[in-house]
Amino acid sequence: MTFEVSIDGELRTFVERSRFGREGAVITDLDGTAVHEFEGRVIIPDAVSHGLKHLRDLGRPVVLNTLRFPLNVIRTFGREWYAITNAPLPLISLNGSLMGYLHETGEGEIAFDEIKAFPLEASEIDEVLTGIQGLVNDGITDLIVFYYPRDWTQGELIWTPVPEQIAAVQAKYRSATAVVSTSVAELSETLHAEDICMMLLLINAEEDRLMAYQHAKRSNFVTHKGVDKLSGTQTLASMLGIDLAHAVGAGDTPMDSFLKGVGLAVQVGDLALEYKGRLATVKVKNSQELGALLFRLAELQRGAQR
Repeated sequence: MTFEVSIDGELRTFVERSRFGREGAVITDLDGTAVHEFEGRVIIPDAVSHGLKHLRDLGRPVVLNTLRFPLNVIRTFGREWYAITNAPLPLISLNGSLMGYLHETGEGEIAFDEIKAFPLEASEIDEVLTGIQGLVNDGITDLIVFYYPRDWTQGELIWTPVPEQIAAVQAKYRSATAVVSTSVAELSETLHAEDICMMLLLINAEEDRLMAYQHAKRSNFVTHKGVDKLSGTQTLASMLGIDLAHAVGAGDTPMDSFLKGVGLAVQVGDLALEYKGRLATVKVKNSQELGALLFRLAELQRGAQR
């Protein structure tokens, strides 16, 4: 696959003017960026895995940055991602609130080792619960709450205020470890009993009925104040000795705020994102083109090291 002359020129300039080969890394979102769904299965395109392998062979770290929770990454394509490096693979998950390494255990399984977490404070959980209680009191019961404990082995847990909805929610969200229905008070006890890294509130109700509840949005990702994909990337980069100004980042949605912290931002897909790289910004159509870009970046870096 060949690129527009402008993209190839941006890559050349980035390699020449940055310290990517010494201090950089490749940081990539997953869904819609580096992976896609095919016949019901989430896969890593060969172009992406080959491009990342070539960069990893040049000594450049590969970092995954995703909204997904560690157990889901492991169950869906953890083995394939681990094969790219055959070494502990840095993972920033849950919108920057939980980070660590995917690694292979002595039994040959893929597991996650936490190195840093930013759980919600009690007051932040209470703020969400205030909104939930208000909705329930007003008869808006078509809502579900996802919550993700710091203990990654628990995976994804879902709460619904209506017991009769449990089966339907289970059928729709097959990634969930469990779906429960309790009172809001009991949900509060559960959430305050351990560290929670992220919550997600989904509501199916008319906008005018939601406006009265300032703490509840139709779709609301909740992490500790100031925590997102950018802050998580900055934290992990400092721990790994990566200079983000000389790193490459790839993402496809407004959630991928880390793109504005890297040197070269690669925007994937059709959305017009506001985030620009500190040195350069390029845009590709899909994960296949991202893979080709990574392969070309490896070629240019290899030439610069000769």
